[in-house]
Amino acid sequence: MPVIECAGKKIELDDEGYLKRFEDWDEHVAAVLAAREKVGELTRDRMDILKFMRQYYKNYNFFPILRQVCKNIHQPKECVTEKFIEPIEAWKIAGLPNPGEEINLRKQWSVESSGY
Repeated sequence: MPVIECAGKKIELDDEGYLKRFEDWDEHVAAVLAAREKVGELTRDRMDILKFMRQYYKNYNFFPILRQVCKNIHQPKECVTEKFIEPIEAWKIAGLPNPGEEINLRKQWSVESSGY
């Protein structure tokens, strides 16, 4: 099982790079996860997205509707895809649990159907 080190703590990830424990996340862990995903700097706008996604997940145990993320943090309606390219990257960097095979199959189908 992969482990990252952040601020002197060892944080466990699953085999796909998702945090094993929701409560291990903080902004420093997010920065390490972003570097692993090659996302770049976590700007204030990006952190606002991640924090909203975490709070939404904590309240509803579900992935938020992307446009609602943007609306609630007062950013343009496509803010998640503009800031992260792939919403699942934001999910992972936000320290949310592995969404499972369903999302991975949809992602694979999307790539195959787009001709990439």
